[in-house]
Amino acid sequence: MQIQRIHHVAYRCRDAKETVDWYVRHLGMQFVLAIAEDQVPSTGAPDPYMHVFLDAGQGNILAFFEIPAAPPMGRDPHTPDWVQHLAFKVDSEAALHETRARLETAGVAVVGVTDHTLFKSIYFFDPNGHRLELAADCATDEQMQKLDAVKWEMLEEWSRTRRAPRHAAWMHEMRPVPGNSPAGVMQGRA
Repeated sequence: MQIQRIHHVAYRCRDAKETVDWYVRHLGMQFVLAIAEDQVPSTGAPDPYMHVFLDAGQGNILAFFEIPAAPPMGRDPHTPDWVQHLAFKVDSEAALHETRARLETAGVAVVGVTDHTLFKSIYFFDPNGHRLELAADCATDEQMQKLDAVKWEMLEEWSRTRRAPRHAAWMHEMRPVPGNSPAGVMQGRA
């Protein structure tokens, strides 16, 4: 068996209509399907829900469940907010800047544009508290080849030491440290 693509990813939402409206308005996604049941098909448990599906582009579907009978939504208190997120690819850095301006005008707080060397991103939260990222690729073929050549070594070293391997330190050596002036203090590692 070979996986063909992600069929859909599903998250919980507080309000299905608010969530659909937000993704359509702010990210231009198309609302493609709604399913509502009084019983969970896979378990048979009585648990009414609304399941909504949005087109995130090229056959990628983002889905949400509103489950009103369940306790209020929460998050893992042991996982930092920045870790769990959903990233969407956009076509350019210009799209990041345009979207950032549009989101901020609508009252959505945005972090970035953040330079990750291989791509640039902006980050923000949806109305359910899910962190989202928009990313524009900017890596060269040479950069990707260098990373591909060391990926297994890096993983093995991390597995043994739980310390960041230095195989790809070049990615971060000349990047401005966040929060400093545009001229920036450069982040260097020995």
